[in-house]
This record gives sequence, C-alpha cells and structure tokens, in this order.
Amino acid sequence: MKALYDSTGEVLVVTGGANGIGAAVARGFAASGGQSVVVDVVQADWEAERVQHLVADVGDRDQVCEVIAGAVTEHGRVDGLIASAAVQPRNTVLDTSEEEWRRTLAINLDGVVWATQAVLPSMIDQRRGSIVVFASGLANFGHAEAAAYAATKGALIPWAKSLAAEVAEHRVRVNTVFPGVIDTPQFRRANPTGGQREHWARTTGIGQPADIVGPLMFLLSDDATMTGSTLTRDRAFSQE
Repeated sequence: MKALYDSTGEVLVVTGGANGIGAAVARGFAASGGQSVVVDVVQADWEAERVQHLVADVGDRDQVCEVIAGAVTEHGRVDGLIASAAVQPRNTVLDTSEEEWRRTLAINLDGVVWATQAVLPSMIDQRRGSIVVFASGLANFGHAEAAAYAATKGALIPWAKSLAAEVAEHRVRVNTVFPGVIDTPQFRRANPTGGQREHWARTTGIGQPADIVGPLMFLLSDDATMTGSTLTRDRAFSQE
C-alpha cells in the first residue's frame, strides 16, 4: 500500500486481526509508522515490525478489557480501534442452536462494546480517537442461512451512531464501514462451495483484504472529519 498516511507515534487496536481484513489493516498501519495491537482468540501465525499480538476472546469482557488495558499502559495511548472480530455461522433460523446464537451475539455485538469500553477512556483523555465498526450489506437485506450474522451487523449501525453522538464532544469519531465481499478465511468458511463463490464473483466481485486498507486508514486519520457515518466499499453489494 502506498504511504499516504503517517501514523508515527500512534497506536491502533485491531480485534480479530489474526487474519483477513484485520491482519491487513494491522500491517498497513504498522507500515505507516504506527504501533498495531492485534487482539484475537488465536495467536496469529505471522509477524511484522510494530505489530503486537495479544490473545483474548473478545466475547469475554474481562479478557478483552484486561489485554487492551495492558496495551494502553505499555504504549501510553490508543488512537484507533478497528472492531473487525466476527463469526459468520451458516445455518437456517430453525436449525440455529441457542449456543450458536449466543456465541454470534457475543463476538459480533458484545465484543465491539467491550473493546470500545476498553479504549474510550484513553481517547477521551487525549481528546482524539477514531473507532471503526464493521457492518455488512447483509444488515440491509439479509441472506438465507445468515440471519444471526445479519442481525448483529444490523444492530451495530444504530449503536455506532448513538456512540458517535455520545463522544463527539470529546473529539472521538465513530464510523461504520461496509467492506463488501472480501476473500478472507471467514468468507471461505461461509461460502464453502465453488457455486457460492461464483455467485459473489459474478454479482458484486470478490475483493482482497488489501483493498479495504486504504479506506480504513482514511477513517483512522484526521482527514476523515465525519462521525456517525457509514463508508461503503461494496460494489453495490448493499443494494443486492
């Protein structure tokens, strides 16, 4: 990625950064001079300069708050949060178990809340910060065998707008992003057959994790003066 932004001296927390989009933006932020802190339930199998890997289940409030608080103490600040941790089970509503439903809510919805609670005090103190929440085109129109995932993504949009209104006076910005269809391990698990992937390739196109790094770097930067907004990079996916 081109060095369009200078993140020297800044700290970014990325939930769900062991792979996929989270890993791509963690690398991109570090490449621009910042310190990335990846929080994931698994240890990432890659390393990069200025990227710290911390293991925690974002669905567990105590775990995620403890590791992020430790990172803030170590680095002295936190300037950005990319809340990208998510699960996308494939199941009909009728066949969705209580355990699967609760786990989807815990990761996709609760995990965003807990990570936000962990970073906000530092952002408020320094009167600067950017929180980016991942929504999805499925929040607008749903999809067969994706009701639990779509429900969580739909809930995050008004939640993020409400948070943006709460923290605007502290100069903390909160925005959502529709990344579109991206070729990640999660996408492959949710679309295991060639026919499913061919559908997305034909209708909206399938992007790569690197394709969303530029828009995310923009939202993290002071150039993005908006808050309570949604950045859509989904090639009409949200209108499908």
